[in-house]
Amino acid sequence: MVKIRCIITDDEPMARKGLQGYVEKLEFLELVAMCEDAIQLGNVLKEQTVDLIFLDIEMPYLSGVEFLSGLTNSPKVIIVSAYEQYALKSYEFDVIDYLLKPVPFERFLKAVNKVYDWFEKEKSDDLQPDSIFVKTTQKYKKVNFEDILFIEGMDNYISIQTTKNKLITHSTLSSFTQKLPPQKFVQIHKTFVVNIGKVTSLEGNVLGINNFKLPVSRNYRIGIKKMLLK
Repeated sequence: MVKIRCIITDDEPMARKGLQGYVEKLEFLELVAMCEDAIQLGNVLKEQTVDLIFLDIEMPYLSGVEFLSGLTNSPKVIIVSAYEQYALKSYEFDVIDYLLKPVPFERFLKAVNKVYDWFEKEKSDDLQPDSIFVKTTQKYKKVNFEDILFIEGMDNYISIQTTKNKLITHSTLSSFTQKLPPQKFVQIHKTFVVNIGKVTSLEGNVLGINNFKLPVSRNYRIGIKKMLLK
């Protein structure tokens, strides 16, 4: 289970206490500190590593928005405020959610579940392999996914074009594709699979990767456009 370290920052004691009670109900949240204003929060962040800040907007000395505007490498932020007029401005700082006081527990839970899902996805992505071993002639060669431009199927063999060279190995295109991360590789033709991050152009039925021009089948055209425009 992901453990999310958090800080509550609010100048109202009752608001801090209410959020503290909510945090303590959830095992995946760990309360690191409670701060009365943004200045105190800034001091804590210099000493502690945290994942999430519950942040009020209207506070003495420095508002929540002013604090966010000067913050670099910010943890995830959930705004908790009695004033809805700051919502639009706060989203400029990529906050996770904006909660209006008094905050019902079910609304609080929905917001923190967003944060939990984000960290779960990041953890899952970190566990994904970033390379594959390919057998060429008498040895196995390690190939980083990031270096692959595209793969071409040739009956029971495939050609792997990388940024440096071309490798030939005994495999079918479908079986090799199953070993690739699906969020990075997409099939564009019955004989071609490409690294979506390496695509440099798409014009009609022709896809460009560096100096290579590859055909795009009609059945795959809509899917490749959606991935390119994400």
